[in-house]
Amino acid sequence: MSAEGHAHAYLYHGPPGTGKREAARAFAAELICEGAPDPADSERRVRAGVHPDLSWVEPRGAHEVLVEDVRTQVVRLAALRPFEAERRVFVIAEADRMNDESQNALLKTLEEPGEFAHFVLVSSSPGRLLPTIVSRCRPVRFKPVPAAHITELLEGEGVEPATALACARLASGNMDRARYLAAGEGAHQRAEAEQAVRATLQPSEDAEWVLAEPWRPLLDRAAKSGAVAEDAVKHELEERLGDEPKRGRQGFKSEFELQARRARRRSHTASLDLSLELMSLWFRDLVAVVSGRDAQVFNVDRADELAADAAGRDAGQLIDCLELCEDTRRRLERNVLEDLALEALFRRLRRGC
Repeated sequence: MSAEGHAHAYLYHGPPGTGKREAARAFAAELICEGAPDPADSERRVRAGVHPDLSWVEPRGAHEVLVEDVRTQVVRLAALRPFEAERRVFVIAEADRMNDESQNALLKTLEEPGEFAHFVLVSSSPGRLLPTIVSRCRPVRFKPVPAAHITELLEGEGVEPATALACARLASGNMDRARYLAAGEGAHQRAEAEQAVRATLQPSEDAEWVLAEPWRPLLDRAAKSGAVAEDAVKHELEERLGDEPKRGRQGFKSEFELQARRARRRSHTASLDLSLELMSLWFRDLVAVVSGRDAQVFNVDRADELAADAAGRDAGQLIDCLELCEDTRRRLERNVLEDLALEALFRRLRRGC
C-alpha cells in the first residue's frame, strides 16, 4: 500500500455490464483530484478523459490491447512524475485482452511502481491474466447486477414491464446485454432464437425442412455483426491515416487491417454464441413450464408462446435439447466449422423433440 492507504494496483473483476469501467473512472477521479487546487475542474477532465495524469488504455475497436500501447501509455509514463496532480493513474480496460507479451511488458512496472503511480486493471475474465499480474493487484469483485434493479432501470427507460423483467433475467446481471435485448437488433435476435427452436419442434417434411435451413438466420446475423465491427475498425483507420507520416503508413495500415479481421471474427463469434445461448434459455423455460414451475421462467413476456411450445412435451427430452445447444457452444469455441456444427445441432434437436 502507498502511504495514503491506497494500493498501487487494483484488479476490478466481475461479469460484463456490472459497472467496472464507471467505478474505475470514479476511483481515478478521486485519486487525481485529492489535493488539487480546483477539484471540480480536475474531476471534470478525468471523467472526460482529458486529464494529463490519467492514462486510459483499452483495445482499439474490438481487438487486443497492443504491447506498444502498454509500453508507451503505461510503462514509459509510469516512470515520469505527474504533470499537475499528486498522482498518476493508469486504467487498462479489458485487461484480459492483453496478450502475454503485453502483460510481461506491464509486469516489471507493477513490481516496482513509482510512489505516485496507481494502476486499475478492469477485467471480465481475470483467468486470462498471468498469475504474476493478478498476484500484484488488490482484487475488487463486482457482482452481477440484481435482476430487480435492471428491471427497474429498463422500465425507467420506457421498456414494458414484462419485457424489462425478461431481459433482466436473460442478461444474468449484465446491464449492457439487458439493454441490447430489450429493443432494436437485440429484440430481433431474441425472436430469431425463439423461431429457431420452434423450427425443431414443429413437424414438417424432411426435405422441406432441410431446404429451409432454419439455422441460417443465426449465421447471417453473426456475419452482419462481424461486418459492422470490421467496418468500425476500418473507419478508425481512415481517420488515423491522415495523422500518420507517409513513411510509416504502410505498416500502420497493415496493423489495422489485421485488427479489422480480428474484430470481425470476434464479433461474429460473440453474436452466434448469444443466439445459441438464447436458444438454450428457451429450452430451459420450456422445461420449467412442463414441470409446472412457471415462476422460474426467464422469457416472462412470452408466456403464451412458451405454453404452446411446451404442450405435450417431455421434460427429459427438452433437457437433452438444452444440453445439445450448450455442447455446440463449447464445440464452436474450438473453431469447428459453423455451418456443419449448426446443421448437425438442428438435426439432432429435431430428432430429440
